[in-house]
Amino acid sequence: MGEYVWFHDVSWHSAYAIYFFVVGILAGLSFLSYGSWTQPALRPLREKAAYLSVVLLGVGGALLIADLSQPLRFLNTLNPMYMQFTSPLAWGALNIAAFGACSVLYILALRKGDEKKGRLLATVTALLALGLPIYTGYDLSVHQSRPLWNTPVMPVLFVALAVASGSAAGALLAGANEAAQKILREYLLWSTAAVGVVLVGILGTTNYGGAAEELTFAILTSGTMGLIFVGFGIVGGIAAPVGLLLLNRGKTNAAMLMLAAVLVLVGSAALRYGILMAPQQMQTLF
Repeated sequence: MGEYVWFHDVSWHSAYAIYFFVVGILAGLSFLSYGSWTQPALRPLREKAAYLSVVLLGVGGALLIADLSQPLRFLNTLNPMYMQFTSPLAWGALNIAAFGACSVLYILALRKGDEKKGRLLATVTALLALGLPIYTGYDLSVHQSRPLWNTPVMPVLFVALAVASGSAAGALLAGANEAAQKILREYLLWSTAAVGVVLVGILGTTNYGGAAEELTFAILTSGTMGLIFVGFGIVGGIAAPVGLLLLNRGKTNAAMLMLAAVLVLVGSAALRYGILMAPQQMQTLF
Protein backbone atom coordinates (compact mmCIF):
# COMPACT_ATOMS: atom_id res chain seq x y z
CA MET A 1 0.00 0.00 0.00
CA GLY A 2 1.02 3.60 -0.44
CA GLU A 3 2.86 2.85 -3.66
CA TYR A 4 2.36 5.10 -6.64
CA VAL A 5 3.83 5.73 -10.06
CA TRP A 6 5.19 9.17 -10.87
CA PHE A 7 4.29 10.04 -14.44
CA HIS A 8 6.78 12.54 -15.82
CA ASP A 9 5.15 14.78 -18.37
CA VAL A 10 6.47 17.35 -20.81
CA SER A 11 6.17 20.93 -19.60
CA TRP A 12 6.56 22.60 -23.01
CA HIS A 13 3.93 21.15 -25.31
CA SER A 14 3.85 21.07 -29.10
CA ALA A 15 2.02 24.43 -29.24
CA TYR A 16 5.37 26.00 -28.37
CA ALA A 17 6.93 24.42 -31.46
CA ILE A 18 4.25 26.15 -33.54
CA TYR A 19 5.01 29.38 -31.69
CA PHE A 20 8.75 29.00 -32.40
CA PHE A 21 7.92 28.42 -36.07
CA VAL A 22 5.63 31.45 -36.32
CA VAL A 23 8.08 33.73 -34.50
CA GLY A 24 10.88 32.63 -36.80
CA ILE A 25 8.90 33.49 -39.92
CA LEU A 26 7.75 36.89 -38.64
CA ALA A 27 11.29 37.80 -37.57
CA GLY A 28 12.65 36.81 -40.98
CA LEU A 29 9.94 38.82 -42.74
CA SER A 30 10.86 41.85 -40.64
CA PHE A 31 14.46 41.47 -41.82
CA LEU A 32 13.24 41.42 -45.43
CA SER A 33 11.05 44.48 -44.94
CA TYR A 34 14.04 46.34 -43.54
CA GLY A 35 16.21 45.02 -46.38
CA SER A 36 13.83 46.56 -48.90
CA TRP A 37 15.14 49.99 -47.86
CA THR A 38 18.69 49.07 -48.86
CA GLN A 39 18.04 46.67 -51.75
CA PRO A 40 15.57 48.03 -54.33
CA ALA A 41 14.89 44.51 -55.66
CA LEU A 42 13.08 43.68 -52.40
CA ARG A 43 10.86 46.78 -52.58
CA PRO A 44 7.73 44.82 -53.63
CA LEU A 45 7.97 42.81 -50.39
CA ARG A 46 8.08 45.80 -48.03
CA GLU A 47 4.38 46.14 -47.20
CA LYS A 48 3.59 42.44 -47.63
CA ALA A 49 6.28 41.39 -45.18
CA ALA A 50 5.30 44.08 -42.66
CA TYR A 51 1.61 43.18 -42.68
CA LEU A 52 2.20 39.43 -42.54
CA SER A 53 4.66 39.76 -39.64
CA VAL A 54 1.99 41.56 -37.57
CA VAL A 55 -0.60 38.90 -38.41
CA LEU A 56 1.81 36.15 -37.37
CA LEU A 57 2.62 38.03 -34.16
CA GLY A 58 -1.08 37.89 -33.32
CA VAL A 59 -1.11 34.15 -33.98
CA GLY A 60 1.99 33.59 -31.84
CA GLY A 61 0.66 35.73 -29.02
CA ALA A 62 -2.64 33.85 -29.05
CA LEU A 63 -0.77 30.52 -28.76
CA LEU A 64 1.15 31.74 -25.72
CA ILE A 65 -1.94 33.13 -24.01
CA ALA A 66 -3.99 30.01 -24.72
CA ASP A 67 -1.32 27.86 -23.08
CA LEU A 68 -1.76 29.65 -19.74
CA SER A 69 -4.05 27.96 -17.22
CA GLN A 70 -5.47 31.44 -16.55
CA PRO A 71 -5.12 33.30 -19.87
CA LEU A 72 -5.72 36.79 -18.47
CA ARG A 73 -2.54 36.44 -16.44
CA PHE A 74 -0.61 37.38 -19.56
CA LEU A 75 -1.34 40.98 -18.51
CA ASN A 76 1.02 40.42 -15.57
CA THR A 77 3.91 40.06 -18.00
CA LEU A 78 3.41 43.71 -18.95
CA ASN A 79 2.96 44.92 -15.36
CA PRO A 80 6.25 46.25 -13.88
CA MET A 81 5.03 45.29 -10.38
CA TYR A 82 5.04 41.58 -11.34
CA MET A 83 8.11 41.42 -13.56
CA GLN A 84 11.16 39.41 -12.56
CA PHE A 85 13.92 40.97 -14.60
CA THR A 86 16.27 38.09 -13.85
CA SER A 87 14.01 35.84 -15.95
CA PRO A 88 14.53 35.59 -19.72
CA LEU A 89 10.75 35.24 -20.06
CA ALA A 90 10.27 38.77 -18.71
CA TRP A 91 12.66 40.18 -21.28
CA GLY A 92 10.96 38.09 -23.94
CA ALA A 93 7.57 39.54 -23.03
CA LEU A 94 8.98 43.08 -23.24
CA ASN A 95 10.61 42.26 -26.57
CA ILE A 96 7.34 40.94 -28.02
CA ALA A 97 5.37 43.97 -26.79
CA ALA A 98 7.94 46.43 -28.13
CA PHE A 99 8.12 44.62 -31.47
CA GLY A 100 4.33 44.68 -31.79
CA ALA A 101 4.12 48.40 -31.00
CA CYS A 102 6.92 49.31 -33.43
CA SER A 103 5.42 47.10 -36.15
CA VAL A 104 2.09 48.92 -35.92
CA LEU A 105 3.83 52.32 -36.04
CA TYR A 106 5.87 51.11 -39.02
CA ILE A 107 2.75 50.08 -40.93
CA LEU A 108 1.11 53.43 -40.16
CA ALA A 109 4.19 55.20 -41.52
CA LEU A 110 4.06 53.08 -44.68
CA ARG A 111 0.38 53.88 -45.17
CA LYS A 112 1.10 57.61 -44.84
CA GLY A 113 4.03 57.39 -47.25
CA ASP A 114 6.42 58.85 -44.68
CA GLU A 115 9.70 57.37 -45.94
CA LYS A 116 11.97 59.03 -43.37
CA LYS A 117 9.98 57.70 -40.41
CA GLY A 118 9.33 54.42 -42.20
CA ARG A 119 13.03 53.76 -42.72
CA LEU A 120 13.80 54.51 -39.06
CA LEU A 121 10.96 52.29 -37.80
CA ALA A 122 12.02 49.52 -40.19
CA THR A 123 15.46 49.55 -38.56
CA VAL A 124 14.10 49.52 -35.00
CA THR A 125 11.56 46.79 -35.84
CA ALA A 126 14.25 44.61 -37.44
CA LEU A 127 16.49 44.97 -34.37
CA LEU A 128 13.60 43.99 -32.08
CA ALA A 129 12.79 41.12 -34.45
CA LEU A 130 16.36 39.88 -34.05
CA GLY A 131 15.73 39.63 -30.32
CA LEU A 132 12.79 37.26 -30.80
CA PRO A 133 14.73 34.17 -32.01
CA ILE A 134 17.63 35.07 -29.71
CA TYR A 135 15.48 35.04 -26.59
CA THR A 136 13.67 31.91 -27.80
CA GLY A 137 16.97 30.05 -28.09
CA TYR A 138 18.16 31.51 -24.80
CA ASP A 139 15.00 30.27 -23.04
CA LEU A 140 16.02 26.74 -24.01
CA SER A 141 19.75 27.06 -23.42
CA VAL A 142 19.40 28.05 -19.74
CA HIS A 143 17.86 24.65 -18.88
CA GLN A 144 20.96 22.89 -17.59
CA SER A 145 19.14 19.57 -17.04
CA ARG A 146 17.92 19.33 -20.64
CA PRO A 147 20.43 17.69 -22.98
CA LEU A 148 20.51 19.25 -26.44
CA TRP A 149 19.06 22.55 -25.18
CA ASN A 150 21.90 23.49 -22.86
CA THR A 151 24.31 24.93 -25.42
CA PRO A 152 25.27 28.58 -26.07
CA VAL A 153 24.76 28.17 -29.81
CA MET A 154 21.02 27.51 -29.46
CA PRO A 155 20.19 31.23 -29.99
CA VAL A 156 22.43 31.21 -33.07
CA LEU A 157 20.49 28.24 -34.44
CA PHE A 158 17.17 29.99 -33.94
CA VAL A 159 18.42 33.15 -35.67
CA ALA A 160 19.59 31.07 -38.64
CA LEU A 161 16.22 29.29 -38.71
CA ALA A 162 14.47 32.68 -38.63
CA VAL A 163 16.44 33.97 -41.62
CA ALA A 164 15.81 30.73 -43.53
CA SER A 165 12.08 30.67 -42.69
CA GLY A 166 11.64 34.36 -43.49
CA SER A 167 13.51 34.00 -46.78
CA ALA A 168 11.33 31.02 -47.69
CA ALA A 169 8.15 32.97 -46.93
CA GLY A 170 9.55 35.92 -48.87
CA ALA A 171 10.28 33.71 -51.88
CA LEU A 172 6.63 32.63 -51.91
CA LEU A 173 5.45 36.23 -51.57
CA ALA A 174 7.78 37.40 -54.36
CA GLY A 175 6.02 35.24 -56.94
CA ALA A 176 7.46 35.80 -60.41
CA ASN A 177 9.56 38.84 -59.49
CA GLU A 178 12.95 37.79 -60.91
CA ALA A 179 14.99 40.52 -59.21
CA ALA A 180 13.63 39.60 -55.77
CA GLN A 181 13.99 35.88 -56.51
CA LYS A 182 17.69 36.29 -57.25
CA ILE A 183 18.39 37.86 -53.85
CA LEU A 184 16.08 35.57 -51.91
CA ARG A 185 17.69 32.50 -53.48
CA GLU A 186 21.03 33.53 -51.98
CA TYR A 187 19.49 34.31 -48.59
CA LEU A 188 17.70 30.98 -48.59
CA LEU A 189 20.74 28.99 -49.68
CA TRP A 190 23.22 30.36 -47.15
CA SER A 191 20.85 30.58 -44.18
CA THR A 192 19.67 27.00 -44.71
CA ALA A 193 23.28 25.83 -45.01
CA ALA A 194 24.09 27.73 -41.79
CA VAL A 195 21.30 25.87 -40.00
CA GLY A 196 22.89 22.60 -41.11
CA VAL A 197 26.35 23.63 -39.88
CA VAL A 198 25.06 24.64 -36.43
CA LEU A 199 23.05 21.43 -36.16
CA VAL A 200 26.16 19.34 -36.88
CA GLY A 201 27.88 20.93 -33.90
CA ILE A 202 24.88 20.49 -31.59
CA LEU A 203 24.26 16.88 -32.59
CA GLY A 204 27.94 15.99 -32.34
CA THR A 205 28.28 17.25 -28.77
CA THR A 206 24.99 15.57 -27.85
CA ASN A 207 25.89 12.18 -29.29
CA TYR A 208 29.28 12.13 -27.57
CA GLY A 209 28.08 13.45 -24.21
CA GLY A 210 26.98 11.54 -21.13
CA ALA A 211 24.28 8.89 -20.86
CA ALA A 212 21.42 11.42 -20.86
CA GLU A 213 22.82 13.18 -23.93
CA GLU A 214 23.28 9.90 -25.81
CA LEU A 215 19.73 8.80 -24.98
CA THR A 216 18.38 12.14 -26.16
CA PHE A 217 20.32 11.72 -29.41
CA ALA A 218 18.84 8.24 -29.85
CA ILE A 219 15.29 9.53 -29.34
CA LEU A 220 15.92 12.43 -31.71
CA THR A 221 17.28 10.28 -34.54
CA SER A 222 15.19 7.11 -34.36
CA GLY A 223 11.56 6.03 -34.49
CA THR A 224 8.80 8.54 -35.14
CA MET A 225 10.87 11.45 -33.85
CA GLY A 226 13.72 10.41 -36.13
CA LEU A 227 11.38 10.50 -39.12
CA ILE A 228 10.30 14.01 -38.19
CA PHE A 229 13.70 15.41 -37.25
CA VAL A 230 16.04 13.58 -39.61
CA GLY A 231 13.63 12.82 -42.45
CA PHE A 232 11.55 15.98 -42.71
CA GLY A 233 13.96 18.29 -40.90
CA ILE A 234 17.50 17.47 -42.02
CA VAL A 235 17.01 15.57 -45.27
CA GLY A 236 13.84 17.27 -46.48
CA GLY A 237 14.38 20.70 -44.95
CA ILE A 238 18.14 21.20 -45.36
CA ALA A 239 19.82 18.75 -47.74
CA ALA A 240 17.08 18.72 -50.41
CA PRO A 241 16.51 22.51 -50.66
CA VAL A 242 20.25 23.26 -50.58
CA GLY A 243 20.71 20.77 -53.43
CA LEU A 244 17.87 22.36 -55.41
CA LEU A 245 19.22 25.86 -54.84
CA LEU A 246 22.72 24.84 -55.92
CA LEU A 247 21.29 23.35 -59.11
CA ASN A 248 19.37 26.60 -59.61
CA ARG A 249 22.48 28.75 -59.06
CA GLY A 250 22.90 31.41 -61.72
CA LYS A 251 19.45 30.71 -63.16
CA THR A 252 15.96 32.03 -62.60
CA ASN A 253 13.62 29.12 -62.01
CA ALA A 254 10.65 30.30 -59.97
CA ALA A 255 9.15 26.83 -59.61
CA MET A 256 12.36 25.32 -58.20
CA LEU A 257 12.84 28.26 -55.82
CA MET A 258 9.29 27.93 -54.52
CA LEU A 259 9.71 24.18 -54.05
CA ALA A 260 12.88 24.81 -52.07
CA ALA A 261 11.05 27.45 -50.02
CA VAL A 262 8.22 25.05 -49.16
CA LEU A 263 10.73 22.36 -48.17
CA VAL A 264 12.58 24.82 -45.92
CA LEU A 265 9.35 25.86 -44.20
CA VAL A 266 8.26 22.27 -43.59
CA GLY A 267 11.76 21.27 -42.52
CA SER A 268 12.21 24.21 -40.14
CA ALA A 269 8.90 23.35 -38.46
CA ALA A 270 10.05 19.73 -38.07
CA LEU A 271 13.43 20.78 -36.66
CA ARG A 272 11.83 23.06 -34.08
CA TYR A 273 9.42 20.30 -33.04
CA GLY A 274 12.21 17.75 -32.64
CA ILE A 275 14.47 20.11 -30.72
CA LEU A 276 11.65 21.03 -28.35
CA MET A 277 10.11 17.61 -27.73
CA ALA A 278 12.95 15.06 -27.83
CA PRO A 279 14.78 16.26 -24.67
CA GLN A 280 11.47 16.29 -22.81
CA GLN A 281 10.49 12.83 -24.03
CA MET A 282 13.74 11.49 -22.63
CA GLN A 283 12.70 12.53 -19.12
CA THR A 284 9.32 10.77 -19.41
CA LEU A 285 11.20 7.45 -19.46
CA PHE A 286 12.42 7.68 -15.85
